[in-house]
Amino acid sequence: MDEYLQRIGASRTSSLAELHERHLLSVPFENLYTHMDIRIVLEIPWLYDKIVAQRRGGFCYELNGLFAELLRHLGHQVDLMSARVYNQDGWLGYPFDHLTLLVDDEWLCDVGFGAFALHPLRWDSREDQQDPAGVFRLVDDGDDVEVLHGGEPRYRVERRPRSLEEFVPACWWQQTAPESSFRVAPRATIATPTGRITVTDQKIVLTENGRKTSTDVEDPAAAFLEHFGLHFRQSSASGVLRQL
Repeated sequence: MDEYLQRIGASRTSSLAELHERHLLSVPFENLYTHMDIRIVLEIPWLYDKIVAQRRGGFCYELNGLFAELLRHLGHQVDLMSARVYNQDGWLGYPFDHLTLLVDDEWLCDVGFGAFALHPLRWDSREDQQDPAGVFRLVDDGDDVEVLHGGEPRYRVERRPRSLEEFVPACWWQQTAPESSFRVAPRATIATPTGRITVTDQKIVLTENGRKTSTDVEDPAAAFLEHFGLHFRQSSASGVLRQL
């Protein structure tokens, strides 16, 4: 995994917090393969080739799936956890909607949610947790744990550990279903030392020190290449789906 560590600018002696932060500053959250109709395979060699060798990003199943392998390689105990994500209308998604990580039975780690905590969150704390990305809190809800960001629920985590294979059907659904939010538009986003940059096929949104600016995109392929080094060519099937 030395090449993986080089990819994120970390080392074998890096702390968990440093590994988490460096990953979020180095590897984008992106769904471009979904709009290029390239099948995502939840197997470690495939994920390694995409994220490390090709220097691309991915979504939760890919990013957290491979990050878990790195942490295990470095001696951490890692459980894959299924979570259900709240959408903008407050509707709670399906089981296996999201993959997040419980590390060493102490830390909630998530490098695959887009805009989220820059540092791991204490799993056993039910107090406010300050983070460069805002204030987070974990709340017990029956057998599950709700994760709040700025007082708003982001997702609900099941306490039962899962295997990567158990996320395969949900990953396939997210790639192919017209109802999937990942099919709406191509998107890439990454944390920066002062905020975040997000590119879609319509806008470039730059957040710096809490100030947000937005500019229109004329050439999406050029924008993804310029800001993320990602090659993108939208498939005709994806384009028809968006029109529908």
